[in-house]
Amino acid sequence: MAPSGFREFSELLRGNRDFRYLWYAQVISQVGDWFNQIAVMRLLDRLGASGTEQALSLMLRMLPHLVVAPLAGVWIDRVDRRSVLLWSDILRAALVPAFLLTNDRGDVFGIYALIAAQVALTALFEPAKTALIPSLIRPDQLATANALSAATWSVMLAIGAALAGFVINAAGLEPAFLIDSASFLLSALCVVNIARRAPAARLVSEGRPTRRWSAGFVDLFEGFRYMFGHRAVLSLVLVKAGMGLSGGTLLLLYVFARDVLPPDHRVDLWTGLLFVARAIGTGVGPFVGRLVGGRDDAAMRRVIAWGFFVAALFFTAFAQAGNFWIGFVLLGFGHLGSSVSWVFSTVLLQGKVEDRFRGRVFSAELSLFTVTFSLAMLATGHALDDWGWNPRSVAVVSGASLLVPGVLWVLAHRSRWSNPPRPESTATASKAP
Repeated sequence: MAPSGFREFSELLRGNRDFRYLWYAQVISQVGDWFNQIAVMRLLDRLGASGTEQALSLMLRMLPHLVVAPLAGVWIDRVDRRSVLLWSDILRAALVPAFLLTNDRGDVFGIYALIAAQVALTALFEPAKTALIPSLIRPDQLATANALSAATWSVMLAIGAALAGFVINAAGLEPAFLIDSASFLLSALCVVNIARRAPAARLVSEGRPTRRWSAGFVDLFEGFRYMFGHRAVLSLVLVKAGMGLSGGTLLLLYVFARDVLPPDHRVDLWTGLLFVARAIGTGVGPFVGRLVGGRDDAAMRRVIAWGFFVAALFFTAFAQAGNFWIGFVLLGFGHLGSSVSWVFSTVLLQGKVEDRFRGRVFSAELSLFTVTFSLAMLATGHALDDWGWNPRSVAVVSGASLLVPGVLWVLAHRSRWSNPPRPESTATASKAP
């Protein structure tokens, strides 16, 4: 990021007290999220959970979003969004210590229930935070605020995962869960410092509700219909679904840290560091992509293709890494490639999708990614447990799977690279059936 970018971030945080406390809440709660993920994986391992059961625990960190997120928007627009943030933090702080009550093999499904409940509360926190931002800042600060929020995710992944690894390695699981719980209480204290604002306009017309609780699902299906009627939009939406094919890599991080890469038994430390590699790659990738891709539509399409191929190459190379630090570097480069495709597909979608469909299209995009990512993770668990595959072979298949959407993307968009649409025809082209 250029120095001017850092200056914009600094000016926004120093000059806006409410946004500053909202950002503090995001930083602290996301550290807690990563503490929890590393600690739960270690807890399941201690209870003797299989690879498939580990995969299910990771899937449960995504699937509740499919149920909660479409409905959450309706509720968030009816009440004070600050209250949604506050109660989400308080309930998560109360929920996390329950993980300490699990102590034998039969408690695995109880752990699943706790994960699902915690993720459901997070599915309320995140959209409420995003919806609150425009009411805290000037319109010309929106790009800076959202860029800062996105960068914070990668940084907190690195810090939270690394801290979790060190704490569990040094002191055990119990302190990790207690720190996780305390992080949500600290986040709640930050939210309290945000000035109360009136609720968003109630969803009523002439005294009658214009939206029902099922409206979230209706909007989701409308987004699918819009996408399938616009091929340019659909191909961009499928970029993230294609990236989801490598979802098993997330499960393999813990398996490699435990069984493949490390020279000793400091599993928690190595797991945390592999998540740090993931964070570094996803954080650096968008800036590298911007340097090589610029702002041109055709160039960004080429960079999306390269993102698929770079991710496939380095994830496959990671499968053959001979020691931990070589694996660390290869994993970081793999996530650099995937993040480039992720970010540029988002940029192109924002420019092509009509404003009235953007929320629904991005909800559908996330849903498709969740499905492919979860299925890939489940298949990885079965390959490890039931099909007799060793972790390196599974990692090769997971990485190489990205070649399929990469090749399909090249075949579908090669003509646009050499003959990009003229500016006056771009809008028409984006609406072609």
